[in-house]
Amino acid sequence: MTQHYPEHIDLAPVAHAEGVVRLPGSKSISNRILLLAALAEGETRIGGLLASDDTHVMLNALRLLGVNWSEQPTMDGYPMHTVQGAGGDAGVTLAPSADLFMGNAGTAIRPLTAALAVIGGDYTLHGVARMHERPIGDLVDALNAIGAQIEYTGNPGFPPLHIRKGKLAAQRLSVRGDVSSQFLTALLMVAPLMAQGQAVTIAVVGELISKPYIQITLNLMRRFGVAVEQDGWAAFTVQAGQRYRSPGLIHVEGDASSASYFLAAGAIGGGPVRVEGVGRDSIQGDVRFAEALEQMGVQITMGDNWIEAKGNGPLKAVDMDFNHIPDAAMTIAVAALYAEGTTTLRNIASWRVKETDRIAAMATELRKLGAEVEEGADYLKVTPPAAIGTAAIDTYDDHRMAMCFSLASLDGALRKGNNVRINDPKCVAKTFPDYFAAFAAIAK
Repeated sequence: MTQHYPEHIDLAPVAHAEGVVRLPGSKSISNRILLLAALAEGETRIGGLLASDDTHVMLNALRLLGVNWSEQPTMDGYPMHTVQGAGGDAGVTLAPSADLFMGNAGTAIRPLTAALAVIGGDYTLHGVARMHERPIGDLVDALNAIGAQIEYTGNPGFPPLHIRKGKLAAQRLSVRGDVSSQFLTALLMVAPLMAQGQAVTIAVVGELISKPYIQITLNLMRRFGVAVEQDGWAAFTVQAGQRYRSPGLIHVEGDASSASYFLAAGAIGGGPVRVEGVGRDSIQGDVRFAEALEQMGVQITMGDNWIEAKGNGPLKAVDMDFNHIPDAAMTIAVAALYAEGTTTLRNIASWRVKETDRIAAMATELRKLGAEVEEGADYLKVTPPAAIGTAAIDTYDDHRMAMCFSLASLDGALRKGNNVRINDPKCVAKTFPDYFAAFAAIAK
């Protein structure tokens, strides 16, 4: 994206946080809708699509695959995107070959890998160095087991990938659920393409993590005309003969993970801070971040399309399972600096394979601020310091690290905030290019 940032941003202590923030579109919803629109029959108009590195990567990939899309300005300053679907009576027609750069966008590379393996052609997919360290083996194994032809051109189990046309025989697939829910999402999204002559069932091996993200996938598939039958969280079946059809017009919800920083700012900095674009009817599981704040003693109110947080004095420490909201849970780790007692975040093993090893990164940076941190394979315990130290925070090319640690500049009820330097702030372009301007607007 075109936002220009310096090498670092210095944040001075903030006495109070208050205001209203209109959220950018959800990354998870944006990239799912783009792919479904591309696979569907008909033209889809998309309102509120996120403008970020990750959606830019998906849009570029679709163009290289022969999917026509355009962008039109609107009165409210949020563009409308129009995608001409590549689906039809003969299936999905894409360019027979392409070389696709996927950046560090897991929400783009994983579903696209599945779609291209099923449609067939000659495709290479690669990304930045960190993308080549993010696992994709469980998805590739599941597809190759039913006749896809996907090869690793670097380290086995990781991108880059070379996909060729295979001979798929898919009635039943199995995929592990305990590394990333994106593997199951990818298979669900392409199941209708495989289920032309017979039903396709996808079985989940082991515990399925991040279930709310699967709910987003199922909800959006339904909007595009495909129903999925569920056997709890253990198996998913798509009956034969269904195909994606454009809903005509579809709007992208505001990003609930991005909402977490502003709601936490309202909690720590007094508030009220209101976010617009998500509310009680959201299809995103990350709105449950508000429940975690409530347990920390924060006053939360919700409308159909907004959530508001107001502080009630010092936060209370919590001990919670955050498997369902791993991205938003990072914000709790920083909010723990303002809590009375030790906060424990459990069941967050998926942090290890995100944009960076987030458990290790979070522990390192929290310690710089004076916190006592205990780090486990799948948990983090944070005991706050009496006063937050001045620190230069490294962000590991991870957008959420940069956004989370901006909160350490807030004084809050405990008068703790300090000068915080955020290194490499441009990493926020992955999901929220204007984040620091939005944060400055509520910092009083």
